[in-house]
Amino acid sequence: MGRHHSLGDYARGSVPATELQIYTWTDATLLEITGLVREVNYEARRRGTRFSFAQIYPDRSSLSMSRREIGTTVSGERGPDDMKTLKQCRFTIGDYIDIAITPPSRNMNNQSNRRFRPY
Repeated sequence: MGRHHSLGDYARGSVPATELQIYTWTDATLLEITGLVREVNYEARRRGTRFSFAQIYPDRSSLSMSRREIGTTVSGERGPDDMKTLKQCRFTIGDYIDIAITPPSRNMNNQSNRRFRPY
C-alpha cells in the first residue's frame, strides 16, 4: 500500500500478485473505480484514504511498459480528478490501471498542495 508497482511487475504479460480485475467501460470515472476498489478492499474504505492512479501501457518504441500518472481521489473528499474518465486518460484495451492506496495516517505526511472539499 502507498506506492505504485514496479513496471517490471507488468513485463512479458505478467501482473502484480495483488491484481484486482475490474471490467468497466471507458466512460468510467476515477471516482467510480475508487468505489469499486473500496467494495473489495476493507482498508481502503477509511475516510481520507488516497488513491493515486497511474496508467500502465505498452511503449511501442521501446517494447517495454511505460507509466503515466492520471489522477488522484481521496475517500470522503471531492477532488479535481474525481470525474476524469478512462477515455479522457486515453485508456485503451490492453492498458492497466495501477492504483497506489495510501491510508489516511500515512497520507497526512505526503499531502499535496491541492485542497479537497468534504462530501
